[in-house]
Amino acid sequence: MNDKKIALVVACYNERSILTEKIQNCLALNYPKEKLDIVFVTDGSTDGTDEWLTQHERLTVFHEPKRAGKRAAIERIMPMIDAPIIVLTDANSMLNSEAINEIVKHYEDPKVGAVAGEKKVLAIGAGVGEGFYWRYESFLKKVDSNLFSVVGAAGELFSFRKELFVQLPPQTIIEDFALSLSIVERGYKVVYEPNAWAEEKPSSNMAEEWKRKVRICAGGFREIVSYARLLNVIKYPWLSYLLISHRVLRWAVVPFILPLLLVATYFLANSQDKMFQVFFALQLMTYLLALVGVWMRHRSKLPFFIGIPFQFVMMNAAAYVGLVHYYRGVDHGIWKKIKRAV
Repeated sequence: MNDKKIALVVACYNERSILTEKIQNCLALNYPKEKLDIVFVTDGSTDGTDEWLTQHERLTVFHEPKRAGKRAAIERIMPMIDAPIIVLTDANSMLNSEAINEIVKHYEDPKVGAVAGEKKVLAIGAGVGEGFYWRYESFLKKVDSNLFSVVGAAGELFSFRKELFVQLPPQTIIEDFALSLSIVERGYKVVYEPNAWAEEKPSSNMAEEWKRKVRICAGGFREIVSYARLLNVIKYPWLSYLLISHRVLRWAVVPFILPLLLVATYFLANSQDKMFQVFFALQLMTYLLALVGVWMRHRSKLPFFIGIPFQFVMMNAAAYVGLVHYYRGVDHGIWKKIKRAV
């Protein structure tokens, strides 16, 4: 099972401060050294990352002075990698020691084209609500995988057969989501493996997390439109169901229904029906706590009873801004690194 050659590809941009920890994490992975290529791509880095990395014998380093974003960097180096299985991860994401073994076992099945690992966010500082959200995401991925296929992997830990890699349109924002869809469209499965995980620190504050969510939503709208052909329920019955339920409804429908739901339950609550009164009160409490979170958004730590409602409301509010950015053609192509909690 562990006789397959693997290329662990780490995309990083000016990450010198955390690379010692990342390299130690890579070297601690329980997989035969002769079968594991550790590849760093540092395009655009100006903090000496590439020179420092080349001092380590186990590492292969690719560097271009020009920064064109993670997607472009991965596409550039892919022809130079000879391993049949690629595992993508980020410099700030730490993998568990058995991650590679847990991923590789799925490739015994020729129908498996990619494997999505689990993303874990440390519950520190502003990450209380964010960690809760990602546990919910992981649950959905598990259900999707058991039913048919994962329709969107987390880029912090995503593996695929190299032969299935394709260059994505230049305007692609969420490359892991787009690549997942392209693999499923060709008849392969993307499976979820919870025993392979990438752990990272949350955003340093909610203002930083807001930027990330707006970008994800803008990319979500773009990718839904780009892959609208997969919503054909006759040609892709299971895939279209998962896309509509997990992505279209969450990004393009639910955020815009929530205000209507609040207004509707307000009028129904006036009918003296206790159930609607409780439902309206719970909604109102959620939004009020979220407003407190807005006031505290620059703080490094939020209590969980504020952090969770704030994450929920922020995620849905970001859909509005993301939709505007999509229609206006705001360029989110090259991601600006967010500050992480310490």
